[in-house]
Amino acid sequence: MGDITEQETDAIVNAANSSLIGGGGVDGAIHRKGGPKILEECKLLRRSLPDGLPAGDAVATTGGRLKAKKVIHTVGPVWSGGNKGEPELLARAYRKSLALAVKMGIKTISFPSISTGAFGYPIENASRVALRAVVDFLGENEGIKEVRFVLHSRDDLRIYEEALEKITGNEVYFA
Repeated sequence: MGDITEQETDAIVNAANSSLIGGGGVDGAIHRKGGPKILEECKLLRRSLPDGLPAGDAVATTGGRLKAKKVIHTVGPVWSGGNKGEPELLARAYRKSLALAVKMGIKTISFPSISTGAFGYPIENASRVALRAVVDFLGENEGIKEVRFVLHSRDDLRIYEEALEKITGNEVYFA
């Protein structure tokens, strides 16, 4: 439980919108705390993404004034009931973020709960998709030494703990 903008991992993940120019929630907090350098790099990235960053994709910028050296921006799906490919797009957002981290030599990374805020994805469903995607990726790839999920509330933390227990079959405890 904590504030993703305070994480001292090599990278933090931004639950961005496709415009990459900041917004509310995690996205706005990262842009505010990280400073104008992040926005400058996002604007440069947008030149090659005239329609914005598609859901499920990821790009990276500096961490600006954040403790993390890099910010990986990914766009999760907007929840539309779960029958419009949302689980696949959400899993892809986590996998693409991790693949980009590996490519950049990042060893430690912090994720928020992507799509569960303004995009309306139910956290119970999102936690299972997110954790399964990360566990599977780590089982198939080397390089990442630590993955953190930084959650806003004790309830969200409990939901992630329960989901991870179901996925791994092991009792877990997050700090």
